Amino acid sequence: MKKINSALSIVFLVVFLSGCENQKKETITEIVLTNTSDLNLSDKAVSLKRGLLSVTDSIKTHPLVIFKTDTIPSQTSDLDGNGAWDEIFFVTNFSPKEQKTIQLKWTDKTPEYPIRTSVRFGKRDAMNEPVKAATEETVLATDMPKKLGFQKYQTDGPTWENDKVGFRHYLDGRNAKDVFGKKTPGISPENVGINAEGAVEDNYHVMEDWGRDIFPVGNSLGLGGYALLINDEVKRLGVTVEDTLSNIEETKFKIATEGPVKSVLRYEYHNWEASKNKYNVKETTTIWPGMYGYKNTVEMEGLQGNETLLVGLSNINNKNPLIEVEIGDWVALIQHDSLTYEREWVMGTAILVPKNKYHGYIEAPKEGQLTDSFLAKIEIENKKPVSYYAIAGWALSADKNFKDAAYFKEYVINLAKQLSTQISIDITTK
Repeated sequence: MKKINSALSIVFLVVFLSGCENQKKETITEIVLTNTSDLNLSDKAVSLKRGLLSVTDSIKTHPLVIFKTDTIPSQTSDLDGNGAWDEIFFVTNFSPKEQKTIQLKWTDKTPEYPIRTSVRFGKRDAMNEPVKAATEETVLATDMPKKLGFQKYQTDGPTWENDKVGFRHYLDGRNAKDVFGKKTPGISPENVGINAEGAVEDNYHVMEDWGRDIFPVGNSLGLGGYALLINDEVKRLGVTVEDTLSNIEETKFKIATEGPVKSVLRYEYHNWEASKNKYNVKETTTIWPGMYGYKNTVEMEGLQGNETLLVGLSNINNKNPLIEVEIGDWVALIQHDSLTYEREWVMGTAILVPKNKYHGYIEAPKEGQLTDSFLAKIEIENKKPVSYYAIAGWALSADKNFKDAAYFKEYVINLAKQLSTQISIDITTK
């Protein structure tokens, strides 16, 4: 009889512990988000850092961000590359001073959400090889198209986009930023920049249902590219399309994360020879839904104290004065004209740079490796990151009001105000 009781006790204990484990897995985290401003916030970015959460689940589980009865599309991102996610990221709307209480639950099933951001990158190692999708690349100083005799990269380098606008980075040594105008919210096709045989082809300057490349770059920095001012001399990060040897010994590129609501690209430039010095540079490019722009963060090593960061705004085809406006934490440099190829369409472009580091702007030299740009002068310190935003509003995009200069200026001002607004986060685990 004692043996039976003992066996029953063991069974009861196992069931009890199993129940406790299930309860543990059903832990619900309640999060109160508060809009601290009097603004309506649209697609406001919210990042929940892992360190703020009581995470006991496996790294393979997925979060569900629930507001009332709706699930807000979200994703986890491994930003430091250690194999475990660092944040839960999502965007949501707020009315002025609104307080939202959301619940964080966990599931083992991968949620499916509408795709609102994307990165596209393809490469080939020989002219007769087809382009293949890739997530990373190493570029040496001798890997310039003029030296190789062919273009290695689909769209000359990676393309990133959200539901509003697209951009591309010239990974082929030029390191400028271009704009893809989008007429529809869907992600542009994966084969943009290659033909049916898989060869690199410039087919993105032809209007398609989704849009096309619309922005002339030339030897400018494009929209959001950067350089250094060293002792009053402008030094380009990289070279022009006509050069056969880069001034950067090695460039490393990687898609850090790609998801429905956030995509991140990383670049490392090793031994950039500018003037008599060599620099190492880290760059992080981030895009999320809802805004006609992207965020860029730059960190430099090897600074001697006589350098100023220059953030570029191509002024090719611009015949109007540059507008300079202070808004919250930012200074906006805004231009609006027929800025597209052959002045065919109206577009506004802008950069938002940190007000506490801004020291005015200059124009690029008329000749040389870097031309046709307004250049915002930004204070930069050794190994300290600087973040800024690049914005493009095309008259053929979903928002047709961008054809109006006053409307585009107001859009940039409102975006800067939203980016200045902090969301208060209060977390409770039940």
